[in-house]
Amino acid sequence: MLMQGFAGFMWLLSTALTALSLFALVDAAFRREDAFRAVDKQTKPFWLIILAIALLVSALFPLLSFLPVIGAVAVIVYIVDVRPAVRQISGGRGRGGRRGGSSSDGPYGPYNGGR
Repeated sequence: MLMQGFAGFMWLLSTALTALSLFALVDAAFRREDAFRAVDKQTKPFWLIILAIALLVSALFPLLSFLPVIGAVAVIVYIVDVRPAVRQISGGRGRGGRRGGSSSDGPYGPYNGGR
């Protein structure tokens, strides 16, 4: 009974790690390449390769071996360190969306009609 609970917990943890790796890989794929260089966080192809390997390793190997742990560290570094810096440079969403503000906002603040 205890072993079934542990196996279920490990399966849940492994599934969460795989999903997190997939999220990080898709997020990195949609970010602009120049934003990675602007924040000096390696390059976009570097992170795509690292995150793809982390996804592959988390899907193929059991969680208690050392390879998925290394992959998890890489994914956590991307999500905690690289992603916020790249998001800040690229203006929020990786797909060119606006964060908020009025439709009359210009690049230097709101346009007040020359008043």
